[in-house]
Amino acid sequence: MKSKYHFNFEDLKVYQKAMDFGEIVYHQISKFPKIEDYRLSSQFARASDSIAFNIAEGSGSSDASFLNYLRIARDRSREFVSATTKAYKRNYITFDEYETNRVFLVEINKMLSVLKKHLESK
Repeated sequence: MKSKYHFNFEDLKVYQKAMDFGEIVYHQISKFPKIEDYRLSSQFARASDSIAFNIAEGSGSSDASFLNYLRIARDRSREFVSATTKAYKRNYITFDEYETNRVFLVEINKMLSVLKKHLESK
């Protein structure tokens, strides 16, 4: 169901993809051991959620500022590559989950690059 109070950034496909990714990650974290609550679990959540948060936050700014937020979102996606590798190596996620994360990250990075190029060409 769509809210009658709508923000333009919610129409961005990359934002929608990042939001979906954050929800997948949220479910993965639920399987992490308690010892990781303030370590890898926290990092996992922050890095994945930060991608969508930065897209949303930057969208209301000037193009130059939005470009900076998109760079930060891309940086967070790369940070998550390391986090997902750590989770896989520690046997907290399956290989299929690891691959799913990587597919999402590749797609998000491509979408961020396209949006970035569009803004730079204006």
